[in-house]
Amino acid sequence: MWLSATMAEIEAGGQNQGAEYTNYNWLMSRSWLGLTGRLALRGLLNPRLGLDLLRTAWAFRRRRWWALAPYLPVPDREYLRWRMYTAYADEDAVPPVNDVIRFARWRRETMGL
Repeated sequence: MWLSATMAEIEAGGQNQGAEYTNYNWLMSRSWLGLTGRLALRGLLNPRLGLDLLRTAWAFRRRRWWALAPYLPVPDREYLRWRMYTAYADEDAVPPVNDVIRFARWRRETMGL
C-alpha cells in the first residue's frame, strides 16, 4: 500500500528526510507554482481539460478579489488552507496534479458545465 511507511522509516522515527516519505509525499506537488505550471501544460495539451481547470480556478476565486491586493482572482488563503486540511490533513499540503484534474472533471460532469 502506497500510504504505509517502510520499516526503516518507522525505526528512524520519521527522520528519513532524504526520501521525504517516498510513498505519499512523492505524489504531492512541491509548490503551488509547480502545480500551476504542470496543470497549465496539461491544459495546453488537452483543451477540454484546460477549460475545466480554468472554470474550476474561477470558481475558487476570492470574493471581491478586485478590491484587495494583489488584485488577481486567486483563492482566499485561509479557505485554501482549510480545503487542504480537510482533504489531506495538512494545511500546507499541495495537491497532486491528478487530484486537481479529477476534481475539475468531476465538477464539470456533476454540475453539467
